[in-house]
Amino acid sequence: MPRTRPPDPATPRPARAAETLPRPHDPEAAARLATRFAERGAAERGYATTAEGAALLAALGGHSAYLADLALRESATLLRLAERGPDAAFALALDPLGRADPTATRAGVASLLRQAKRQAALIAAVADITGLWALDRVTGALSDLADACTDYACAHLLREAQLRGELKLAGGAAKHDPRATCRGSGLIVLGMGKLGGRELNYSSDIDLMLLYDPEAATYDSDRAGAIYVRLARDLVRLLEERTEDGYAFRTDLRLRPDPAATPLAVSLPAAITYYESMGQNWERAAMIKARPVAGDRALGEHFLREIRPFVWRRHLDFAAVADIHSIKRQIHAHKGHKGAHAEVQVAGHDVKLGRGGIREIEFTVQVLQLIWGGRDPALRDPTTLGALAALAAAGKIDRRAAADLADAYGFLRQVEHRLQMVADRQTHRLPEDAPGLSNIASFMGYPTTEAFSTALTGHLKRVERRYAGLFEASPELSSADGAQGDLVFTGVEDDPATLATLRALGFQNPPAVATTVRGWHHGRTRGTRSERARELLTALMPALLAALARQPQPDAALMRFDAALARMSTGVQVLSLLARNPALLDRLAFVLGAAPQLADHFARNAAALDGLLAGHAAPGTDPAISLPALVKDARFLEEALEAARRMVTEGKFEIDAAALEGRLDTDAAGLARSALADAAIGALLPRITQDFAKRHGKVQGGALGVVALGKLGGRDMLPGSDLDLILVYDHAAEAAESTGGAKSLAPSQYFARLANQMVGAMTAPGAEGRLYEVDMRLRPSGSKGPVAVSLSAFARYHAESAWTWERMALTRARFVAGAPSLKRKVEAAIRQAQARAADAAQVLEDARAMRARLRRDLPADGPWDVKHMPGGLMEVEFIAQALQVAHAQRLPAIISPTTRLAFAALAKAGILPAAEAEALVEADRLWRAITAHLRLTVGRWPEESLPEPVALALLSATAKLLPEPAVDQPAFRAQMRRVAQQVRASFTRHIGDPET
Repeated sequence: MPRTRPPDPATPRPARAAETLPRPHDPEAAARLATRFAERGAAERGYATTAEGAALLAALGGHSAYLADLALRESATLLRLAERGPDAAFALALDPLGRADPTATRAGVASLLRQAKRQAALIAAVADITGLWALDRVTGALSDLADACTDYACAHLLREAQLRGELKLAGGAAKHDPRATCRGSGLIVLGMGKLGGRELNYSSDIDLMLLYDPEAATYDSDRAGAIYVRLARDLVRLLEERTEDGYAFRTDLRLRPDPAATPLAVSLPAAITYYESMGQNWERAAMIKARPVAGDRALGEHFLREIRPFVWRRHLDFAAVADIHSIKRQIHAHKGHKGAHAEVQVAGHDVKLGRGGIREIEFTVQVLQLIWGGRDPALRDPTTLGALAALAAAGKIDRRAAADLADAYGFLRQVEHRLQMVADRQTHRLPEDAPGLSNIASFMGYPTTEAFSTALTGHLKRVERRYAGLFEASPELSSADGAQGDLVFTGVEDDPATLATLRALGFQNPPAVATTVRGWHHGRTRGTRSERARELLTALMPALLAALARQPQPDAALMRFDAALARMSTGVQVLSLLARNPALLDRLAFVLGAAPQLADHFARNAAALDGLLAGHAAPGTDPAISLPALVKDARFLEEALEAARRMVTEGKFEIDAAALEGRLDTDAAGLARSALADAAIGALLPRITQDFAKRHGKVQGGALGVVALGKLGGRDMLPGSDLDLILVYDHAAEAAESTGGAKSLAPSQYFARLANQMVGAMTAPGAEGRLYEVDMRLRPSGSKGPVAVSLSAFARYHAESAWTWERMALTRARFVAGAPSLKRKVEAAIRQAQARAADAAQVLEDARAMRARLRRDLPADGPWDVKHMPGGLMEVEFIAQALQVAHAQRLPAIISPTTRLAFAALAKAGILPAAEAEALVEADRLWRAITAHLRLTVGRWPEESLPEPVALALLSATAKLLPEPAVDQPAFRAQMRRVAQQVRASFTRHIGDPET
């Protein structure tokens, strides 16, 4: 709201061409308005004779008696609009509210509110009809009007309460500033619904929620309820009471917590307690659009932050779909006679509540937001069109569907506005009579009712189809492998037909399977105790059993699913997720059947299933694209850590499952795991630094950065890889201690403690497990040195004291988090250390001796330990790292943290023959693929032969990495030996024989 009178624009905005305005439906009424305008002053007469003026008056008078009367009563406003354009005219209409005296009389306040409403309503209508304003500008302007009116009315009522001795207001000196009056008043006025989303209708009521802090501004907190309830009652009366000046806004307070049992104004603690314990899904949907529109806005924002976990659930929430759709069914059941028809039609149809109407668009958007918005703050846009765009961009709704819904929304909102402009009635229902329909068709610019009806029904049917696809299309639970009638689990004894069906499906022990499933149906498992969970399970059972039966060991897969149900506090969320996403069932069944390690993880943490549906592991996508926003959006540090743990847990599960399924190859999976870790570190470092600064201030010019080495540095992380990190800090030379906090610290102590906080955050367990294990042993001075090292000490150590093995490790160094200025300095220091002069022969001898020592101290743990075995992954990495260190001073371009890229660079520089480099790259890929697969399936496996299902899956996963696909385990082992021999030969040729 403007605080000063806006300047006149340099040039007026032209009105829309006369021929593009809607032709008058009632020429006689249009003529009467033109005549009455011509009988007024010179300015009105002059305007009525212009082509644009005459066309506009005809459009207003020929369709709406209300707008015709408004144009006459506020003719000065209409002329100002024609002169200056709608934006300047609208700002002038609202300007008095921002400068008005809250201590004016009640009658004076009411008159000013209604004057602003009349003028703003006329401007918005003309700007809409002439096309000078788009839909979002029209609804935004109407919302601004409601905000300004509510703000001024609240300021006036608060002043009255102050004069009665009921409230102590902090903004007492700001006589002509309503917002200053409201600050610190303890009164929260939230705009809900269309007002909250800045999408207000032309003749809409305003949905408000009034809350109050009993301790903020009252002299006696026990009387606070009575004071604020009276204020709420007076606010409604002041806004909606009809006087000779009209009314400001009809007001609805029914969206407050438990409206049937609570007063008009609810205390802040009571509201928070209600939402934390009893809030419903429809209230979550309503809160998507909530925003402070008047009163103490800062306190309102605080309240919305407090209930954010209620609105935006941590896990995917498909259970909300049924709840939201039930509201729509009730609308059709109870208001069908008022136009909320269950079928698309035209005459008498409610364009808001009827089939294919605005509410179906809003419900579609809000349900998708509730499902996905807890994971991605970018989807929390309170506007319908903004949310549609965000959902489409994130891949949560088909782009064609989003475009259909957006087009229909714009069209239907325009119809809604024309309906309400006719008589300033809050209606959404099309006329049932032919003349009324013809008037609306004409007002919309259509030449005939038939043309309008065709356009309308086209939009309604497209919305109906999209809505049904989300809410009403039952999942296709195929029973081809066993009909529902052949699966009976309700009795106390086994049903013979059920046992036969289970055996036909492929289960080895049908009685045990039947007993387990019967226990689910009887609620003996923790996850199926609720009636809703058992209903979902019954509908899901044919598809669930069929999916599990397709696994190599279906009985084991089913028992792993049983273990997961036993650990769930409620199975509704997971079962709803599976019921709404049938394809997800096959993916879960595959994990349960093929990967015991992942299956155990799912059993411990069913929320990991969200990751499979989110699909972040698709090639070319960021596995944690929303993680930084979630961490930043958290109210406090522990909430930020839980958000990070949740996203990392889900991300790991999705990446590992996609790799196991063959949807990600070995390199892509390593990149995805590394990107996930990068995102977690990058998101948490600034948040932890900020939290630390609250206690200890800041060090002048100081910053902490994180350098990754090992698998994370090389961007080829494996399942279960820990993080090899070095934490480096820098600060201004003159900084003696931190400033601005409760306790100052010397720079070295400051960054050592901050580093410990960072490592602690990464490794501390939480409800979602821990983020990562962290290994700090590669920092200068090893495990005995400080956790954080200064940049100068880091550079000096690597220039003077680093051992060959440390220089080899540094070839994989990569700066992953920290201020850009520090990043430049640290990367420069790393490059300088990597290019330091070296005795090539000594480097290679040190590498040979180190490998020989590790061969003795850490021998391979069985035939499948491809990291430590002769010719294994360690020797591949030693070749790359030792050759880089030996030749980096002469050829710095050969340095790369990623092993396969380092080999390519070594070949390009002529240090390795191209064919040998390619063979080493393939060996690196094979060893990583085997390691990853075994970690996900059996873990450590010291025996000679793998379990047959694991072996078959391994042969399939590595087929493309072998010269000849192996047909069985002996053939596979023979190929492994040949690859290992090639690696050992390369190691001996370029570095030396590790056996000597």
